[in-house]
Amino acid sequence: MTLPTPATHPHEVRPVHRSLWLIVGILLIAANLRAPVTAVGPVMGLLQQTFALSAGAAGLMLTLPLLCFALVSPLAARTARSLGLERTLLLALLLIGAGILLRSSGTVAGLLAGTCIIGCGIAGGNVLLPSLLKRDFADDLTRMTAIYALTMNSVSALGSVCAVPLAARLGWAWALAAFIALPLVALLAWLPQLQRDTRPATVPARAASIWRQPLAWQVTFFLGTNSLVYYVVTAWLPSILAANGYSAVQAGNLHGLMQLASALPGLLLVPLGPRIRDHRPVAVSMSAATVLSLIGLIAWPQASLVWVPLFGFGTGAVLILGLAFVGTRVSTPPQAAALSAMAQSVGYLLAATGPIVMGRLHDVSGGWTLVLALCAGGAVLMGLLGWLAGRPGRVIGAPPK
Repeated sequence: MTLPTPATHPHEVRPVHRSLWLIVGILLIAANLRAPVTAVGPVMGLLQQTFALSAGAAGLMLTLPLLCFALVSPLAARTARSLGLERTLLLALLLIGAGILLRSSGTVAGLLAGTCIIGCGIAGGNVLLPSLLKRDFADDLTRMTAIYALTMNSVSALGSVCAVPLAARLGWAWALAAFIALPLVALLAWLPQLQRDTRPATVPARAASIWRQPLAWQVTFFLGTNSLVYYVVTAWLPSILAANGYSAVQAGNLHGLMQLASALPGLLLVPLGPRIRDHRPVAVSMSAATVLSLIGLIAWPQASLVWVPLFGFGTGAVLILGLAFVGTRVSTPPQAAALSAMAQSVGYLLAATGPIVMGRLHDVSGGWTLVLALCAGGAVLMGLLGWLAGRPGRVIGAPPK
């Protein structure tokens, strides 16, 4: 695979080692954008026992970072225009690190506050990385998106697999505190980028009006329905598996397998991404795989070893495709930042309702069948939205043909 060459200003020539270091920094930031949140799912049973949390209360804790994603996302691009893109990403890493430490303090207040702070930091990275890729890797956007999504999901998988053994040996607080290594390493790698101090220009009218674009809403809800389905299953999969006779270790391993499977589409899209002209078949087929996996968990839960990775693969592919849409369906980096903020805000606000509502629905119904059926319905809608958003040649701000 050839190294993508970052886009530069007309008179700027960036040395190869700086390009490599920038890519390393981007990937290490990406490693922080899921694992600190998804690692909570496998140890949720311990947290419920420790703090006497009901399923609904536990769902609220899992929803908090998603609410922070939704509320903080619109502020990320504005902060970047004040502090600079590189410094804002550094601030996001500092917030993630501070939140991890506070979350592991051993109190309910620390658990909730730390989770919120982690969500605020991740929101900044979620919004600004697509804009950064649009700016520096405009000619290789799909492949770079696949690489950073592959990194994000692989680290998340490793975290899910390690969470239960660490909690069994050290306790849940130390198990979650171990994730401080992620922002610390990323901080060290990102420090050289502070020399650039890129301050995005004021958002132009076309970017500001992105909320009035039908295509922007299609991309937003395509990502939003995927986030809704993904975070519901991520939050409650260990409990769903436990209800079907799986042990905590088996559930944790399957949870990690799901995260690993969600990274696999990145391996395929790295070489194939630039060759895909029509994204509709990918969007529909991966949505169909997600529907099939959810129906399988209802009808044949004993085959979870098949359904869980299939779910991860389908939702992982949809995530990469949706993130690529944020860059490929706009004309400029400011538009990418505006669409990213819109998709993160609205999409995660939709997703934030999932874990708590589904947790309460489980409490009322006494089972997970209705929860999984509703998620399957959401995945059907996701496929329809992907068909609309994936039509080739559709770009916001481009003159009509």
